[in-house]
Amino acid sequence: MSLSVLVLLTAGLVFAAYLSGLMRARVTSGGNLAALHSRPSYYGTYVALISGLAAFVALVAWLIGENFVIHAALVDALPEAVRTGSPAQMDLILGQIVNTAKTGNSFGAEPYVTDLAARYNEMRATSRLYMTGAVLAVAAIAALICYLQVKPETRARNRVESVIKIILILCSSVAVLTTVGIVLSMLFESIRFFTMVAPADFFFGLTWDPRFSSAAGGETGQFGLVPVLWGTLFITLLAMLVAVPIGLMSAIYLAEYAGPRFRSTAKPILEILAGIPTVVYGFFAVVTVGPFLRDAGATIGLDIDARSALTAGVVMGIMIIPFVSSLSDDVINAVPQSLRDGSAALGATKSETIRKVIMPAALPGIVGSIILAVSRAVGETMIVVMAAGVAANLTANPFEAVTTVTVKIVSQLTGDHEFTSPQTLVAFALGMTLFVITLVLNIYALHIVRKYREQYD
Repeated sequence: MSLSVLVLLTAGLVFAAYLSGLMRARVTSGGNLAALHSRPSYYGTYVALISGLAAFVALVAWLIGENFVIHAALVDALPEAVRTGSPAQMDLILGQIVNTAKTGNSFGAEPYVTDLAARYNEMRATSRLYMTGAVLAVAAIAALICYLQVKPETRARNRVESVIKIILILCSSVAVLTTVGIVLSMLFESIRFFTMVAPADFFFGLTWDPRFSSAAGGETGQFGLVPVLWGTLFITLLAMLVAVPIGLMSAIYLAEYAGPRFRSTAKPILEILAGIPTVVYGFFAVVTVGPFLRDAGATIGLDIDARSALTAGVVMGIMIIPFVSSLSDDVINAVPQSLRDGSAALGATKSETIRKVIMPAALPGIVGSIILAVSRAVGETMIVVMAAGVAANLTANPFEAVTTVTVKIVSQLTGDHEFTSPQTLVAFALGMTLFVITLVLNIYALHIVRKYREQYD
């Protein structure tokens, strides 16, 4: 029986549990609903909630245990030569068995692989049949226990709220633990990389050429972070030179000069830019911006590569404009009207009020929006791949091709290198470096925004 059928059956059982709890609450009250501690719906929700949670826990526990049991059974059934071989070889054979069982394609497989694939399917089918019965039985037993607890004095509302509170805490813990797991996975792999390459060579090396490191007979200096980190910061700087003036001026106009009707129309249109996929920006850079800059440079005697840091910076800046304009617009609108009125009462013009009153008051929030936009630019990949290339050049010429940390992470993980090689593990060191940079930027931005809120909320 498939999982979808089991879910439907469990949903039907939970709904029946809700109705039974609801009806029992009304019956036990003797028609006097005021005698109940909670509304009848809370009693039904309590029975259904506990029943559904019990079914969910039973399902997860069964699925986890199923994998262990089937894996152990397959290992025991493997030929002696395979079981006594290397763990990597045994994992490869087990993966082949599972793949044969799922696809049914046994072409070129050993006879014992085909037999174990058939056995795998039998064990899995049997397990799913017993799992359906077990999950439904657990849900029914939980519903029965809660049903018998339904009495007028039962604090059903308190129990429901407590269970929901626990569920919310678990959901929050999952998000936090996921973040911790991601950081730890990058950290451990980064440590493995630094056992092969000296940290000083990585952080201060000026050459990024991991493909030729092994051919040259040495690894020192071939994994230099400086060119790719410089490319990241350089393109981010160019993007900010485009995004900050345009975004900030747009925010000032929308907040201080535009009428309500124009503002309600223009702001959502401007924010649509933030919803466009980055691959579309990449096409825009390759098809339009890059050739335009190349031709424009040729007319004045400049040699501009169509795939250059300038192309990537301009397009990335356009993409980031909504981040700066929308957040800055909200911050400027949050400045108390009394400051504007006081400035006007002293005879200041509108532009003087903006320059000397509103902008200084909104500056912490504006700085926070810019830093958040920088964090967005630092992590961008697709636009750089399509508009700036993959060459790790250490140059300050915006007309030449450069690359970024994120691009190198992608290129190192999509190659045919072994996972334990430094050519692959360097991607985790790059990711850890990028994580630290964006973390520091976000913490600083949140600090500024929080300071701003404390001032005017």
